[in-house]
Amino acid sequence: MAAANQREAAYRRNIRNASYYVDGSAARVPEPAFAPQPDQRRHHHRQHRPDPRYMAAPRTNCVSVNIPITVLLVITLVISVLVGYRYLCLKSSLDTHMNSIKTLETRLDTLRTENDALEKSIDTSVDLNKVYEVATNELGMVRVGQDNIIQYDKTESEYVKQYEDIPTGQ
Repeated sequence: MAAANQREAAYRRNIRNASYYVDGSAARVPEPAFAPQPDQRRHHHRQHRPDPRYMAAPRTNCVSVNIPITVLLVITLVISVLVGYRYLCLKSSLDTHMNSIKTLETRLDTLRTENDALEKSIDTSVDLNKVYEVATNELGMVRVGQDNIIQYDKTESEYVKQYEDIPTGQ
C-alpha cells in the first residue's frame, strides 16, 4: 500500500509541475501562462511577485557597442564595399578583354582560311608547262645538264667583285 501511495504522490507532483492538467480522457488543455493566484486578487496591497517558473532569464551575454567598435565596423564595411567594387570592375574589364581576344582569334582563323584558299587557287592557276615553254622558247633558257655547267675558279684574290666579268671558259 505504501508503494501505491508513493506513486500517487509522485503522480500529483508531476501534475502540479506540469503546465497542463488532465481531466479524464479529454485532451490536455494548457494552463494560462500568467494566471493570477486567488490570494493575489484578494490582497491588492501586497506587492506582486511573479511566479518563478515564468520569469525571464537574466541577460548575461550583453555586448555593449561603443563608438570605437562602431567606427571600426563602419570602416571595415566601407573597405569591403570598395574592394568588392574594384573586384567587379576588374572582372568586367577582364571579361571584355577575353571577348575581344576571342573575336580576334575568330578573325585570324577566317583570314588563315582565306589565305589558304587564295594560295591554293594561285597554285592551281599557274601552269608549269606554260612556264617551261615561255622560259625555253621566249627567254632562251636551257635545262641544266653536265655539258652546260661551268666551273669558275678564281685564285687571284679571296673575294669576288660584284661587277667583274666572269670568264666563260670556252
